[in-house]
Amino acid sequence: MTARRLPSVSPRVALLAGAALILAITLYAGREALGPFVVGLLLVYLLAPPVEFLARLRVPRSLAILLVYVAAVGLVIEGLNLMLQPLVDQLRQFTSDLPGLADRLRVQLEDVGAVYRGLELPPAIRQAIDEWLAKLAQGDVGFDPGVLLPVLRATTAVVATFLAFFIIPVWGFFLLKDRPALVRAAQASIPPEWLPDVEAVVAIVSRVFGSWVRGQVLLGLTVGIATFGGLLILGEAVDPIFSRFAILLAVVAGVLELLPIIGPIIAAVPAILLAATAGLDAVGAAFILYFGVQQVENNLLVPKIQGDATNLHPSAVMVALIVGATIGGLLGAILALPVTAAARDVYRYLFARLSVAADPPATDTPVAPPQEESATPDQSSEPSVDFPADTD
Repeated sequence: MTARRLPSVSPRVALLAGAALILAITLYAGREALGPFVVGLLLVYLLAPPVEFLARLRVPRSLAILLVYVAAVGLVIEGLNLMLQPLVDQLRQFTSDLPGLADRLRVQLEDVGAVYRGLELPPAIRQAIDEWLAKLAQGDVGFDPGVLLPVLRATTAVVATFLAFFIIPVWGFFLLKDRPALVRAAQASIPPEWLPDVEAVVAIVSRVFGSWVRGQVLLGLTVGIATFGGLLILGEAVDPIFSRFAILLAVVAGVLELLPIIGPIIAAVPAILLAATAGLDAVGAAFILYFGVQQVENNLLVPKIQGDATNLHPSAVMVALIVGATIGGLLGAILALPVTAAARDVYRYLFARLSVAADPPATDTPVAPPQEESATPDQSSEPSVDFPADTD
């Protein structure tokens, strides 16, 4: 069967494209307020399968959503009960131990400085390093009242974000409740000749985001658990400082797994700083632990869990992270990978559709009448056979 080329742009399609462009511009102008709603869409995506399952069992849709909400809240509360108290205890312990840790770190840095002073460095390089360290040690203790303005703005943004997150469950409830009607309305607003391609693009985006969401949840849990176990082992084998803050460091590692490439690096920084208070051996052990977990994740877990859905070149990932952070802050950096991967797959699909040759016009090819001439002289001795007419 010959593949169908993309249909031509009709006035209705042009109207739909113009409306989509205006909507995109409006959303971009108000992007600072969209963070909670993006999180809400992710929650709706996660909660939609159990809601649809209960709906197929003849459970009223509103009741099904309430049951899923109750189950989700119960799981979150149980998880917090298991982790929150130990996490709070370790945060409190870290706060109380911070002055002592700073003193130990200063002693270790003095030892490193003694090693540095004993190195035979060229005078120009030593002078440059000394000037940089002197600038780093300088601090301005003056107070500028102007610094309060960003603080006030940040406080206002936090309050507004909290209120927005407060209404997200209600917003998500209505999306889940009216999801079938919303899908039918969206399909009715699309010209029939474009509906298969639109559904294909939506399926591509859904596949990429579904793979990313499932992968991030599983990877975050796996990396957090692996980091926690490794820190406990290092606490027994190297220094107790690792096991003292194992839960805190493991939670940080699991959460920062949302940021590809740079997230694990940032997560390793506090562990290495804590290890620096115990000596160079502890620093090396912490580095090996985090490097090993990252290698196992990249080479074993990611290909198995996410496959090729969000497989991008590292250089493309870095550019996407920077652009996403510039546009949408932390949330933009987190969503940069699935958005870029979905855009890549949609581009490939549209490129393939535009590359399909147009169907040839349907014409009735006349059938040549049977020939009744006698056989040619060189075929006179052969049996009489009817050959089809040569149409070349």
